Amino acid sequence: MCRTLRFLADGAARFDDRALPGGGWELTLWPGKPHPLGATWDREGTNFALFTENAEGVELCLFDEDGRELRHMLTERTGFIWHGYMPGIGPGQRYGYRVHGPYVPARAQRFNPAKLMIDPYARSIEGPVRYELARTFPFAAGDDEQVTDPGDDAAAIPKCVVIDPGFDWEGDRQLETPWSETVIYELHVRGFSLRNPAVRDDLRGTYAGLASEEAVAYLRSLGVTAVELLPVHHCADEEFLHEHGLTNYWGYSSIGYLAPHAPHAAAARAEDQVREFKGMVKALHRGGIEVILDVVYNHTAEGNERGPLLSFRGIDDAAYYRLDPADPGRYVDVTGTGNSLDVSHPDVLRLVMDSLRYWVSDCHVDGFRFDLAPALARDPHDFDRGSAFFDLIRQDPVLAGVKLIAEPWDLGPGGYQLGNFPGHWREWNGAYRDTMRDFWRGHAGLAAFATRFTGSSDLFGATGRHPTASINFVTAHDGFTLVDLVSYERKHNEANLLDNRDGGDDNRSWNLGVEGPTDDVEITARRDRQRRNFLTTLLLSQGVPMLLGGDELSRTQGGNNNAWCQDNETSWLDWNLDDRARAHLAFTRRLIELRRSQPVFRRTNFLADGKTDTRLPEAWWFRPDGRKLAQADWQSEARALGVFLNGEEIGERSPRGEPVVGDSFVLLVNAGDGAITFTLPPPRFGRRWRLELATADPDIPAAVLPAGATVEVEALAMVLLQRES
Repeated sequence: MCRTLRFLADGAARFDDRALPGGGWELTLWPGKPHPLGATWDREGTNFALFTENAEGVELCLFDEDGRELRHMLTERTGFIWHGYMPGIGPGQRYGYRVHGPYVPARAQRFNPAKLMIDPYARSIEGPVRYELARTFPFAAGDDEQVTDPGDDAAAIPKCVVIDPGFDWEGDRQLETPWSETVIYELHVRGFSLRNPAVRDDLRGTYAGLASEEAVAYLRSLGVTAVELLPVHHCADEEFLHEHGLTNYWGYSSIGYLAPHAPHAAAARAEDQVREFKGMVKALHRGGIEVILDVVYNHTAEGNERGPLLSFRGIDDAAYYRLDPADPGRYVDVTGTGNSLDVSHPDVLRLVMDSLRYWVSDCHVDGFRFDLAPALARDPHDFDRGSAFFDLIRQDPVLAGVKLIAEPWDLGPGGYQLGNFPGHWREWNGAYRDTMRDFWRGHAGLAAFATRFTGSSDLFGATGRHPTASINFVTAHDGFTLVDLVSYERKHNEANLLDNRDGGDDNRSWNLGVEGPTDDVEITARRDRQRRNFLTTLLLSQGVPMLLGGDELSRTQGGNNNAWCQDNETSWLDWNLDDRARAHLAFTRRLIELRRSQPVFRRTNFLADGKTDTRLPEAWWFRPDGRKLAQADWQSEARALGVFLNGEEIGERSPRGEPVVGDSFVLLVNAGDGAITFTLPPPRFGRRWRLELATADPDIPAAVLPAGATVEVEALAMVLLQRES
């Protein structure tokens, strides 16, 4: 049976008989079960279950397509879960909750049944919060939050929707691409395809658009192996954005942890959004592309304690949020958003774990990147590598094998935890980003460059981890794009309407002489070279590279380093490429293919000291004159070095137990402001060397050079040579 509620002209409620003719059903509420949480359809009806520890009553509210409401008080309570079963209700039924209890803000009790609550376990949520239609705050207008607001806000709140979870996966499963072979591409579902003329008009900017043959073919041709999607949990805009005509484009304001963000769906019916999301995952998997979700379990869209009642706060404020022990009516904020989810609470932790398992088991995603991850492991206040959150993930058979990536910092005390996550986690390496930006603008030395280039053993080696623990990146959604990194030294965030106060000031960028766009041919050429330097550094470094979507297309945000609220051409990828952009795209593809084909650039173990079976070291660092770098050289102010990378001594085995062997290379690096002549290593390292690429001139013809030959490397440039014999 598949029926939804409708109201007749006389006001009586009946079931829509679209799926089952005859009618005649009465609206009956049976006791139901406390598990699973959320709305679960079993083909006979739907079970509703909601956790709230401190509420005194819960009303299940059903809505027809015109917004008319029918309320049923849930009378069954098992533990702290209120539940009921309604026979005949099925996919497409719209619903929400009204939660009764005391309103005492000083004790974190903010119940107000006049406000409709979104189910934290909803699998589908209709759309945005319509702040203009009703007041969503629990207290009356004004500064006194002790006075409750009696106004009904159902018109403003998006309705949850019962879904049919069925989907034909056709044998699809997670891809399990090894970390050493992974190249991550960070993208925004809407911004990626919205302006892509190759994608069908009605699919652009949607899950279906990302699933299109054209989109998948592009990702395959680029060579990336995984997409890391900016948040796709259903989110809600902050009210002040709505007042200024802006939206939370990035989506770091979750309100539904088991529902895909509705506006990203092309499907007209809310119940079809989940099916469209699953189709996207299946299509990407067919193309060999893994799907990693950027997830935001550290805070919600409800803001600080004076924010709106949308879901968690109105269901059980004291259970869901971290409270100030000295003043329980106020929140502890380690996220910079006004609130922090209290993952140390067992039922909040269960929500996080149920959400993760749902996206893996039901939606087949391959992994997660955890925003402000230390906030999830504060037990209760300090970061703890042995927290319940880490323990549960490690023991969970569904999650133990998926990709887990931490953003290893939050804004609380002791919040910077780079290198301190458990061994099976990977971490966004902010030190890599900062060092490489500094190196290519003359603010970091050779030793710092070499440490990051070889996988950051100082951060990950001591605890038995590997280079692949490091997610290397130069740019990400948060900050300048690659074009802007070499074009701006100051942020230009005026469009965010915060007087340019938002966004970081520590950009570590260099405009090479002019702020912003320029017609100067020499500056433009140097900027293009710097972009090639950054990409070459990134894709030849040990670790897992992450490319910001659009950097390969020469995307600019006009100097905005915090475009979180710019759902416009500032953020959307521009697929109309000029000759310079097409050349940069070709260079990016060339680098990714080089990395894919050569195991020496994607080792799983840190470089070892000493001789090997071939009597050559795994890596040998040398000065421009061809001599080995001495200790004093590492500490000097020199801006150039070379390195021999031994492809015959990788010291690893394939899944079939065969030795992993590849080609050997010499990389010449000049971050100085003048050309430098390098002498190639002596014959024992290789008798003949073929020029593979030069960032100063990507179209330079191939040449073969003997051992000991000299190579001039221009200022701010890299040269890569491959051993022929």
